[in-house]
Amino acid sequence: MSGPHTDARHVLGGWRPADPQQEALRHAFLTLLDARDDACLRASEPGHLTASAVVLDAAGENVLLTLHPRVGMWLQLGGHCEPADTTLAGAALREATEESGVDGLVVDPEPVHLDVHPITCSLGKPTRHFDVRFLVRTPEGAQPVRSDESLDLRWWPVNALPDNTDLGPLITAARQRA
Repeated sequence: MSGPHTDARHVLGGWRPADPQQEALRHAFLTLLDARDDACLRASEPGHLTASAVVLDAAGENVLLTLHPRVGMWLQLGGHCEPADTTLAGAALREATEESGVDGLVVDPEPVHLDVHPITCSLGKPTRHFDVRFLVRTPEGAQPVRSDESLDLRWWPVNALPDNTDLGPLITAARQRA
C-alpha cells in the first residue's frame, strides 16, 4: 500500500465531520481501505475511492460543473485515482485541472464531503464509487475550457444549481469551508 491508499487512510482517519451521516460514511470508507489494498484503484470491483473537486470561483459565488457523458447529469469535476497520484487531494486537483483547463487551481487538502454511489464505470461492471470530495478554488478571472471528458462545462450560481441534481449538500459543505 502506498500513494493515495496510505494518504486516504491518514486523511480520513484524522478528519472529523460534524454531520453524523458524514461520520458514518467516513467509517465505511476506512473499512474499505482496511479490507482492500487496491481500494483506490478502479480495478477494485466491489468499489473504489474516487477524488472529486468542488470548484468554486475566486468569489465563492459560482461552482464549475460538468455535464458528465456517461451519467448525463451536471456533476462536480473529478474521477479515478491514477498510478502517479500520491494523494487524494492531488488526484482531485489533477482531475479538476484536466477537466477545467484552468491553471493555478488551489485545493484544500481536507475533505469537505463524502458520498457513495452505484455506477458502471470503466470496468464495464456495476460497482460503487466511494467519492472523497475536496474544495478547489480558481484564480480571479479564470476562464474554463471544456475537455473531451465533458459534454458541457459551465459556471452555475451556487444558489441556482441545475435541475435534477443532488449537489446541494456538497455545495453547502464547500461554501461553509470557503
